[in-house]
This record gives sequence, structure tokens and C-alpha cells, in this order.
Amino acid sequence: MRRNKSITLLQQLLNAKNSRIPLNNINITRGSVTYENASSLLADLLTNYDMRLRPGFGGDALLLTLDIVIASIDAISEVNMDYTLTLYLHQYWRDERLSWPSYFRIRDMTLPGDFAQHIWVPDTFLANDKQSFLHDVTEQNKMIRLKHDGHITYGMRSFTTTLACHMDLRNYPLDNQNCTMEIESYGYTTSEVLMRWNQANAVLGIEKAEVPQFTILGYQTLNRIVQTATGSYQRLSLALHFKRSIGYFVFQTYLPCILIVMLSWVSFWINHEATSARVALGITTVLTMTTISTGVRQSLPRISYVKSIDLYLVMCFMFVFAALLEYAAVNYSYYGDRSRNSEAEFDKEHQRHEMFPQTVVRDDNTDQIRSPSPLLSLMQRTNNSIDLGTPNYPRISTSTKFESFSLRRHRRMSLKLRSPTVRIHVRRLQSRARSVMTSFHVRDVNVIDKNARVIFPLTFIIFNVCYWGYYTMMQ
Repeated sequence: MRRNKSITLLQQLLNAKNSRIPLNNINITRGSVTYENASSLLADLLTNYDMRLRPGFGGDALLLTLDIVIASIDAISEVNMDYTLTLYLHQYWRDERLSWPSYFRIRDMTLPGDFAQHIWVPDTFLANDKQSFLHDVTEQNKMIRLKHDGHITYGMRSFTTTLACHMDLRNYPLDNQNCTMEIESYGYTTSEVLMRWNQANAVLGIEKAEVPQFTILGYQTLNRIVQTATGSYQRLSLALHFKRSIGYFVFQTYLPCILIVMLSWVSFWINHEATSARVALGITTVLTMTTISTGVRQSLPRISYVKSIDLYLVMCFMFVFAALLEYAAVNYSYYGDRSRNSEAEFDKEHQRHEMFPQTVVRDDNTDQIRSPSPLLSLMQRTNNSIDLGTPNYPRISTSTKFESFSLRRHRRMSLKLRSPTVRIHVRRLQSRARSVMTSFHVRDVNVIDKNARVIFPLTFIIFNVCYWGYYTMMQ
């Protein structure tokens, strides 16, 4: 029995000699797992340990394996072009300097994050990071787990980060977005550290994550090498695929726009003589559309290209503005008809006086009787001749020397217009103008409103079918 114990002790001494564990700590294997034994083991492991040198220094590149667990996706901002998430990051590598014989009763040890300050850890960072912080409630959420064969697990819990995400908003809000997480080593090139995803559980928790206004379609892990000014580095990428939910925008933007456009059509059923009502309705709808457009643009970045929602808002604004212009056309046609009718009556009266002169005027200075022009006759009947209605008194009329300058000018123009050549030319111009106006003349202004009641809704329906069909297919 003693002989067997001696042989076992000799084997342990030989193994300890070949290992890095000091011989005075061989009693770790002989007793139970105690605090003293674990403390002695950690002290011996850190003896002559240089944390400045990576594991396997001078040899092959170190293999670093990573996986993440997504706790939550907190926000996605189109204005700042970024997204925020909370995750757990786990890194795995092997450091032979932190191994001990397998027959020791201590197989592995879980240590607090402070132990990472005494050993080598990877300088992993997020390449597209904007702002990050590590949760420290109740303590810093870091963990080191050592195994007897030198394998190390380095975990960071509740790690919140805001990452840059370049978004293409041409189809907004009927768009899909891809946001990535870029992980790489800051100082170690591919000749020193090789990184890879944990194939078994690269990304966990993505199925349970929920994002406001978005649906997570899936994810994709990538592994590539990037070339920089300081060398070639391995980069791990996690691409998250998001689909924007349209429900919020239907009730917040699209439905109000549709109702405002339909409200502008009410003016087609209002009497064209109710100017104040139709103008007030048209201006109100135009201002409402402007307010909606301003509110939508405030929640988006100032980008140069046209977005899907911009196209819809512009078209709705054009429909509302066209309804206001439609009343302008109705109003112009209605009052234009009245003006043309008055001009026609005046022309008929002018032609009647021209064909049948009614009176003559006697000039008291020259004692001559002459026939005046129609325009001059009309003016002289009101201004130049005042008949007192009594035969005993002579007719009182204004003489030429008391005429005003404007009256003499009208008389000269009247004499010119009586020229046959001028009169023929004027009549030709009048006939051409009447023919042009007749081609654009609308006999009944209600016809414009009746046509608008059909054209506007039909055009708006066609636009919506094309809009939703195209962008749904693009999505």
C-alpha cells in the first residue's frame, strides 16, 4: 500500500516538474478543493506571466472565436442614421500559460472581471461604433472563466452600443434596411490574430427581439479581411435585416392626406356664386397639406433625393391646389360671360346709333347743322345740350370754346374712326377676337364642376393604385 502511494507521489512530482506549476503546490491534488488551493493555483499561474505578450507569441496566429446574445434592440433613428442595441459579447481563445495539469481536482474557475487586468485580453472594438458603455449595476458586468487546458471565456454582459447604419430612404416608409455590426481587432493583424464566428451559436436572442416600427426579417454573419494603412485586419460583420411597419404611417400620414384631398372635392358641389365658402375651403385644405408635409420632413434627415412619402405628399398637395384652381376657372368663366354680354349689348347699341342717327346738333357760333358721331352724340346729349323745355327760350348749348380737352380729343378720334378704312380694319379685329373667345367659351359654368366631380376622384384613384402597387412590389 505504501509502495503504491510512493509510486503515485513520484508520478505527480515528475508531472509537476514537466509542468509550470511549482512543486510546493503539489498538495492541491491531495486534498479537497479549498480556497487555499485555488488561491495558490491562481498565484502560481500569474507567476512570471507577461500580459503584454499575446498567447503563442512568435508562433502561429491566435484563433479568437466570438458570439453575441442580443438582449434588446432599443431604437433605430433615421435622422441620425444609427441604431442602438444591448447585447452580451463572448470571446473565446486559448492561453497555454494559464493551463494546469488535468488531474488536479480544480477543473475550471469563474473569476470576476477584475482578473482581466492581470492577463492578456483581445483588443476587440466595434468599427462602426458611435457611443457605447458597459453596465455596472451592481458590479461591472464582466466575467473570466478559466479551464484547466488553458481555454478562456471572456464575457461582457449588458453592453449597450449605438452603431452607425447607412440607410437608403428612397422607398421610405415602404422600405427595408440593413444595419451592420462591425467587429475587429484594433492592433493585431491577420498574422497575429484570426477572428471567426462561433458556428454553433454565433447570434442568439434575435428571435425574441422587438423593434418599434420595424419587423426583423433575419440576420447574416460575414467574415472578411479589410486593408488599412496599418495592415490587414480580420473583420466580423453581423447584418440585421429590418422591414418597416407601415401601420403607423397609414394612420399618421397617408389617411389624413387622403381625407384632406377628398375634402377639397366638396367645393365642386358648392354653388359657384358662394365665393367666400369655396375659397375658404380651398385655402384651408392647402394649408393643412402644408402642415402635414412639414411634420413629416422634421422626422427625417435633410437628404437630396426624393423619398416615397415625399412623392405622395406632393401629389396630394397638387390635387388640393388643382381643386382651388378649378374654382378660379369657374369664377373667371362665370364673370367673363357677364362682361362679354355687357360688351355685346354695348356693341349692338353702338351699331344701332351708327346706322340710324337720331338727332343733329346746331352750332350757335357757326349757325350750321351737322350730324355728330354716335359717341359724340351720346356725350353731347348729356353734357353739351340742355333743353329747358319751353319754346319761348332759345336752346342753350355749350359752345366749342367751352369744350374740355377730353371732349375735343374724343371728337377727333370719332372723326378718325368714321374713316372707311379704319372702320373695316377694326371690324376685322373684332371678329377675330370674338372667334377666339368663342372657342374657349363655356356656356354653362356648372359643366366644369360636373366634370371635376368625376375627373378628380378618378385620377386620384389611379394614382393610388399605381403608387401602392409599385412600392409594394419594390418592398
